[in-house]
Amino acid sequence: MRVEDQLVFTAKHDEWEVAKRLTEMENESIAHFLAGVSNSVNERIPRYFGEVLDVEGLKVLAGELRKESLADTVVALKSPGTSRKLGNLVRESDKKLRKLLVDAARALLVREALRGLAPVEYPEGTLEGVDIEFPFEEPHVNFTAKHGRWIVVKRLIIDEKTPMLDVARLLASINETTTLKMPVYAGLDVEGIEKEFSAFKKVKKSDIPKVIEVYEAFEPSPYADGAFEEHAKIYALRIALEKVGLSLDVPARNLEKYLEKKG
Repeated sequence: MRVEDQLVFTAKHDEWEVAKRLTEMENESIAHFLAGVSNSVNERIPRYFGEVLDVEGLKVLAGELRKESLADTVVALKSPGTSRKLGNLVRESDKKLRKLLVDAARALLVREALRGLAPVEYPEGTLEGVDIEFPFEEPHVNFTAKHGRWIVVKRLIIDEKTPMLDVARLLASINETTTLKMPVYAGLDVEGIEKEFSAFKKVKKSDIPKVIEVYEAFEPSPYADGAFEEHAKIYALRIALEKVGLSLDVPARNLEKYLEKKG
């Protein structure tokens, strides 16, 4: 039986209930839906870190690091002192496992510290409401996509034995997929955006303000249609942060490795 091209995102856990389906498979509609999924999972990821991270402490640290300028904030995020403070918020004694969590938590810290200084969420907002029947009665998170040859199934049934960090892992994995595919469907000129930062190879601390200066001067209109200029700006921010060794996005692989080693 032929499966209809569609995108589906459903989540049912505690008070979080959302069930959305996209069947109007125009590229622009797909891009907007993926952006909404990305916003939704990123909003929820910190809530599932509580077993291994002092999330409230991280928010306090982000507030301390947030300066008047974006450049000063990024410099503060990169300081060794910040790494030590972040490490103290992680609840893990094994050094190797601790590093996996610190690297993942750093993305949460970056996103929280930059909030208000630069756009870190897409303008679509989060997906809200239950418009379709849930595919599973049990608590779960589910993201499926089929469009031509692109087929993705990412889901997790949640029960009393499910580590909450495993939910965070799945949400981070979904975000990695949407972050990768959204620019494609939005028609962003990602090569052009990346070339804006091509002069920066090995970035030293003294170079960070220069990288941020390029980002703040970035004009998205040559690289995106009007409806997706804000998305291009966020893509540019990701590239700028990568140049200085930071990320907006929690690495799902770190959480997967941690969970595997913890058994």
